[in-house]
Amino acid sequence: MSALMIISADKWRLKTPDEQVKEDNMKVLIADDHALFRDGLAMRLEEINPEIVIEQAATFSQAIKILDKETGMNLIIVDLDMPDMKWEDGIEQIRQKAEGIDIVVVSASEDIRNIRKVLSSGIKGYIPKRSEPKVMNNALKLILDGGTYIPPALIENSSEGLNGTGRRASGKMLTNRQSQVLDLIAQGKSNKQIAYEIGVSEATVKLHINALLRSLKVNNRTQAVVTAQKMGLI
Repeated sequence: MSALMIISADKWRLKTPDEQVKEDNMKVLIADDHALFRDGLAMRLEEINPEIVIEQAATFSQAIKILDKETGMNLIIVDLDMPDMKWEDGIEQIRQKAEGIDIVVVSASEDIRNIRKVLSSGIKGYIPKRSEPKVMNNALKLILDGGTYIPPALIENSSEGLNGTGRRASGKMLTNRQSQVLDLIAQGKSNKQIAYEIGVSEATVKLHINALLRSLKVNNRTQAVVTAQKMGLI
């Protein structure tokens, strides 16, 4: 590999092949207050990609300092529960420092509300720490390949009460998502609130509602709720 010319703050020098290779490798920041977990996660990532470059932080503040000085970061894996600040504040500060960088949460919390809140903010994925090793590895592979990982608990919660197949309405099937939207409409949620709850845009919510109204053969949300109650859907 030929050397590349670069400019430093005070002189011209040649970039060595080793420096160029290191710059080209994927760089990942792991932020978690448990050193053993950080090391274990780093080992999993290195098994998937032996050339990966890993930085570690024990707090949100440390992660932010690393982002201040390190360039070319490709992925940030962060725990929600770290001692120096609330996770909402920590995640937001990291997002501001890491604009354009994928962020993934790996957390012991399996609270559906937290998962929805995290994913609705644009986070790339949410991996529960209690995941089986194979599930954890597959989730990490998916994310390193540019995918988004959604935990099964969130999918199962969205489908709860649907027997895994959706609900039947007027001889047609409501999709699981339409059924979820129907439940939220019955709770009096606005389109904006529904979008927040299920982690999609308001425009997508409107599409689901229009499809729901067609399936129920009604013209508005109120009629949808009344009809659904009569049919035993809610």
